[in-house]
Amino acid sequence: MTLPLRAPQPLTREEFAPFGDVIEAHNDAKHFAINYGQTERYHDLADINVSEHEGRAIVSLFRSTPLSSPVTIKLLERHPHSSQAFMPLGTQPYLVVVAPPGDLDESAIRVFLAQPGQGVNYHAGTWHHFSLALNTVSDFLVIDRGDVEGETLNNCDEQPLQQPFIIDLQGITA
Repeated sequence: MTLPLRAPQPLTREEFAPFGDVIEAHNDAKHFAINYGQTERYHDLADINVSEHEGRAIVSLFRSTPLSSPVTIKLLERHPHSSQAFMPLGTQPYLVVVAPPGDLDESAIRVFLAQPGQGVNYHAGTWHHFSLALNTVSDFLVIDRGDVEGETLNNCDEQPLQQPFIIDLQGITA
């Protein structure tokens, strides 16, 4: 069986808005000098939401191994009770695969190519693939919801795709 191909599109704030926030320094963001003018602060770039059921924000490092080519997408996951932010720490592009919150609509899946310096914050309930490093092992700073002691809240749903697909990497260079 031949799987369909999907080509990634550039990650932009406008195109990604239905799924979350693009985290990047941009002139439209509120920004101002701090530390006696030595630092420019780009302020409040993402809507971090972890407080449902008395959740708490945690900061983690994810080390992602690139998937072998062809990159085949077989499932998506979502975090129904919190956002999840990924900020790359390296100099390599990476892939972002998302679908709107609610029942998973495979026809609405989008594939983006994120550049170094662009992070993403998935809004609560947004379907997404785990981090998809390209070319080399890549580290990501992740801000998401930590478990509350004694909590039985499930904050990660996985859904296999009825129609897996391959991401077309032709023309993507590191």
